[in-house]
Amino acid sequence: MRSSNPVFSRRGFTRGDSYAGFGAQNAQGAQQGGNPYAQQAGNPYAQPQGGNPYAGQQPLTPEQMEQMYAGPAAGPAQTGRMTMDDVVMRTAMTLGTVVVGAVLGWFALPDHLGLAVGAALVAFVLAMIQSFKRTPVPALILGYGIFEGVFLGVLSKAYNDQWQGAPVQAVLGTMAVFAGMLIAYRTRLIRVTARYQRIGMAIAIGFLVAMVVNLLFYAFGSSDGLGLSTGPLGIVFCLIGIGLGAFFLSLDFKQIEDGIRFGAPQQESWLAAFGLTLSLVWIYLEMLRLISILRD
Repeated sequence: MRSSNPVFSRRGFTRGDSYAGFGAQNAQGAQQGGNPYAQQAGNPYAQPQGGNPYAGQQPLTPEQMEQMYAGPAAGPAQTGRMTMDDVVMRTAMTLGTVVVGAVLGWFALPDHLGLAVGAALVAFVLAMIQSFKRTPVPALILGYGIFEGVFLGVLSKAYNDQWQGAPVQAVLGTMAVFAGMLIAYRTRLIRVTARYQRIGMAIAIGFLVAMVVNLLFYAFGSSDGLGLSTGPLGIVFCLIGIGLGAFFLSLDFKQIEDGIRFGAPQQESWLAAFGLTLSLVWIYLEMLRLISILRD
């Protein structure tokens, strides 16, 4: 299952010759009105791949997908396909480890910025290792969740000391963005097209470059960097960051939908959970920054 979401590149969604061509043989059937996605440029499910055990499976109909949403998770002994219940369960587990880490960071560990930075670096390394793995490794994903949670817990406590209640407001804002994007995607108010992805990626690259330059100015002695952390310009950049987080969520929803429709292996649900967690953490951090600027 190939992901367009650029956070940590998520290379784990690309399976090379093993999994990248779910429904590859369906490309021939699409010419006769079967798979409507088979003729789209860049569609990973339409690329012929040798030895793909999933290539002969037909994409699910909307009725079958609704049954899968409502039914229990299919085990490997049954179909081996990823279902919505699989994604929900793995996402709950991953976010649960983040919450556990956050509780530790807030209540049980010293309130020290160095601890937060160390936990963030460990989480980043684990995420990078997973992103280059050919298969999802639950231990890496859950380990990322714990260390990312510690980072968020220590950081959130520092924000709460400075701006009382800011973490709670950031959590509520993150939940609102997630719910809004899910509704917009399910009702097709947002359609993830190639043009949509190109525009979003261009904005994301520009945003990241600006943030890196801002950090370099901080490192070389500028007290305010480029001014991206305070004032009206800081508010604008926070709103752009939240918008990018919502963009990443829409890509995650698209990959999950395609994975279920084209019969992705059940283990891919771990990568879907990983991607959703990364996007939600991104939005939460941008929410924290926005609230601190508005209340400063």
